[in-house]
Amino acid sequence: MKISTPLPMPNDEAIQHSQYLQEKIINEIADHEGYIPFSRFMEMALYEPELGYYVAGKNKIGSQGDFVTAPDISPLFSQCMANQCIEVLNELLDGSILEFGAGNGNMAANILLHLEQNTSLPHTYLILDISPHLQAVQRETIERLAPHLLEKVHWITELPSHFNGIVLANEILDAMPVTLFEKTKDAYWTLGVSLDDNQQLTTQKRLASKDLRASLEQLKINTDSSSYISEHNPHIRPWLNSLYQMMDCGVVLLIDYGYTRSEYYHADRTMGTLICHYQQLVHDDYLWFPGLQDITANVDFTAVAEAADNAGLNVYGYTPQASFLIANHLETLLMQALENKADEQYALSQQTRTLTLPSEMGERFKIIGLTKQWDKSLQGFQLNNQLHKL
Repeated sequence: MKISTPLPMPNDEAIQHSQYLQEKIINEIADHEGYIPFSRFMEMALYEPELGYYVAGKNKIGSQGDFVTAPDISPLFSQCMANQCIEVLNELLDGSILEFGAGNGNMAANILLHLEQNTSLPHTYLILDISPHLQAVQRETIERLAPHLLEKVHWITELPSHFNGIVLANEILDAMPVTLFEKTKDAYWTLGVSLDDNQQLTTQKRLASKDLRASLEQLKINTDSSSYISEHNPHIRPWLNSLYQMMDCGVVLLIDYGYTRSEYYHADRTMGTLICHYQQLVHDDYLWFPGLQDITANVDFTAVAEAADNAGLNVYGYTPQASFLIANHLETLLMQALENKADEQYALSQQTRTLTLPSEMGERFKIIGLTKQWDKSLQGFQLNNQLHKL
């Protein structure tokens, strides 16, 4: 996926920041015989302490950042998520909410406000985020939008040993480092990063290991293309295992863009799904100024379901975002907002269209619901549960 408009040149300070990270990457390459797998490069580009994209101090999310997420588009999204939380919290004793990577804090603040209005506040609202900068942004957002509820929020950097309630992860899976691979007529290759003759970062491929080849063969990619490039996320299984071990009882809601396996590894999708975001522009040059841009891959939701089942979690439902929001009373919430903010009718209508239209986020984004020790309903999946497609 190429963009026609050239990417804007970062300022000198940002370039220097990226150069520091590139030096670390180059040293890493030197320490590993001139080559690191793409997954290690992606991990460093996004999460290297003080330098990676998600941990360095920089506005990333929202209209002034590199990309916009659903909670930034409209509070209606978070209010619908809150409605699903209400159904769960009303069945649990002292249930809590755990949000992974809470971005700029908009979803947390708006969920808490809506839960308060419906007398369904959680025992506590945990935010797991490894970025000190984003933690500060989240605190500032909650202090601005819901200062009286700040006492409910606690920031953590690792999973609690026990948890009872709802886990929310909005656009978390797509930011996990992935294995980048190529399938040719007679072999599987793993793509990685090395150095060219000018000591600049470049892509290099090597024959896939026996174990990786076995994993990729299970994907059953059927293509006549001489070169088929795609991604595989090996982190989903251990991550869901850790959630299962943590949870005593509750629900996991994963919101992300992606496909079922047959759609993900479609014969015509020969260049995979890997994309980068910088200042609202989308492109595919993942080596461009590491640390300054987001790198992301779509989610194989079949892999998520398989990993959840393997971990012991129940795969309750799978549905497009539009269906999930509508089932959680989006129309009622919109009508209430229009009554309270009549002068914002156009903006509210536009926000709703962005969240629900198939050409926008409505079909591209999916929600998968996983449960443990939960035998109640989840209303978000009652309208259009597509579990059979996984």
